[in-house]
Amino acid sequence: MVKKYIVGSSGGFNQTDRWGVVTPGGIFKRALELTGKTRPRVLFVLTASGDDKSYLATSYQAVSQLAVDVEHLALFTQPNVPVDEAFGRADLVWVGGGSVANLLALWRLHGVDTAARDAWERGVVLGGVSAGSLCWHVGGPTDSFGPKLETITNGLALLPWGNGVHYDSEAQRRPLLNSLVANETLPLSYATDDHAGIVYAGIDPVEVVIDSPELAARAYRVEKLNGEVSETTLQPGLIS
Repeated sequence: MVKKYIVGSSGGFNQTDRWGVVTPGGIFKRALELTGKTRPRVLFVLTASGDDKSYLATSYQAVSQLAVDVEHLALFTQPNVPVDEAFGRADLVWVGGGSVANLLALWRLHGVDTAARDAWERGVVLGGVSAGSLCWHVGGPTDSFGPKLETITNGLALLPWGNGVHYDSEAQRRPLLNSLVANETLPLSYATDDHAGIVYAGIDPVEVVIDSPELAARAYRVEKLNGEVSETTLQPGLIS
């Protein structure tokens, strides 16, 4: 049986004391481990930032000391490589942050949604940060439309849950996700603090990972029980 993993996070890399320089955190390293490969092929997909060149350079630099082979899929101004070929070579697809609304529109236009689903079905690990987490779920709060958070409900839904990112660092995130679960705009949802991530095996959340052991980052299950919203804190480690 094919093992299918998704790593949805609000992190993945740690900032260093040098401007614009980041290093792989525990979340990204765990995603690499899940591939089961000694030298995995990583595909960066930074659509949500408009394929920002500095973000891309930072991402390449961040993994330069790891035993990985790296390429990227850019969609601006046209795909730099056939989408199916890029996903076909990948062991881990890591999706960057930015506008999840724009990401979803462009992915559907260029067939990235189908390529991603096919890759997941054959065992390619999917992961990412912020927009790169929301995209795999049904939907969740997003700042894609402006400073006031709005809601997307047209995620790829590989995971049949809602999703909240940056749960501890942006004041609008927690109350909006709670209200969306309360009014059933979103189903049971999972949320992550900055530098926390959730590993899903198939569609089941099985592990909380954080970028550094000293961080107090946590994950959460948000669900409607007996007409009230209940929030359960999920500590780092295996989810019981």
